Amino acid sequence: MSDAVSVLNGAAFDGFAQVSDTGPRGMITLRGAPEVLAKMAKALGLAVPETLGLTSKGDLSLAWMSPDEAMVLCDYADAPGLAEKVQGAVKGDHALVAVVSDARAVFRVKGDKADQVLRKLTPAPLDGFAPGQVRRTRLAQVAGAFWMTDAQTFEIMCFRSQAQYVFDLLSNAARPGSELDL
Repeated sequence: MSDAVSVLNGAAFDGFAQVSDTGPRGMITLRGAPEVLAKMAKALGLAVPETLGLTSKGDLSLAWMSPDEAMVLCDYADAPGLAEKVQGAVKGDHALVAVVSDARAVFRVKGDKADQVLRKLTPAPLDGFAPGQVRRTRLAQVAGAFWMTDAQTFEIMCFRSQAQYVFDLLSNAARPGSELDL
């Protein structure tokens, strides 16, 4: 089996906020009715996230994506085993469990002005946004999602085919001297 490779191979940019490729990330799309999503979350040892929420335990997170969809975020190597575990918990139910780790890229934007990078790129409101919340939105011209891991760190997910574009957007928005007057 070949080694997992990040689409941008560890790309990074240092501006007024630091932008970096997080490397390969395990991701599993879960779809089903609310009671089925509850079974899936239980199999993972996590609570079902509230609308626009994210629940976590260690390196394992479950992010709300839509009323019938959640995304598991985990270590890349753990995704196949976790997907198998979840599939076993919903055997016979109308559900979708799909490992999508290689379909997406994740970036980290870190710094005391990290929110300013996203304020330039998304229409999603950031006032009051905090760890434990997730937004599925637009990043300039492409779809994406983001969440906070702590008060100064955002993680941004996009489709793998759009990774270079999103990295360039984030880097340009973090250029020194382009801070917002907030």
